[in-house]
This record gives sequence, structure tokens and C-alpha cells, in this order.
Amino acid sequence: MKQYVATFHTHLGALMAFKALGKTGAAAQMAPVPRKLSSSCGTCVFYTSSEPHLELMGEEVEGVYEMTGDTYNQIMSND
Repeated sequence: MKQYVATFHTHLGALMAFKALGKTGAAAQMAPVPRKLSSSCGTCVFYTSSEPHLELMGEEVEGVYEMTGDTYNQIMSND
């Protein structure tokens, strides 16, 4: 299992992805965006899964990162 964090342009986008991830059985948690990823306030979704489930992120996703310790490796960007 790998750990991921997904950031979003809106709180609603984060909530929708959180619910979609929950339906797959992925352990997911909504939280403030880590300062290493963004200086603006916002909501992200931390989740653990065997795959990143990029298809569930929706159009409000800003980026998806694979976490290794305290390092974030971006695997998707929607700028």
C-alpha cells in the first residue's frame, strides 16, 4: 500500500474525492493542505491505497502526490 495526498481548488472537490475514495475501500482523511505543498489555505485528502485512483479525483483536483516519509512526489498536475 502507498500513501497519497490530493490537493483541490475547492473544498467541495476534496469532499467529492474523499467520498469516491471511501467507496473503493481506500483509507482516506480530509485535512488542511501541508505547507510544503501550498501556502494558501485549503483542504486536501490523504489516502492509502495500492493505486492512486487518479480517475476519481474530479476536475477540481489541483495535484496528486505520492508520499514517502515527509517527501511529496507529484504524480498528477491539473494547473
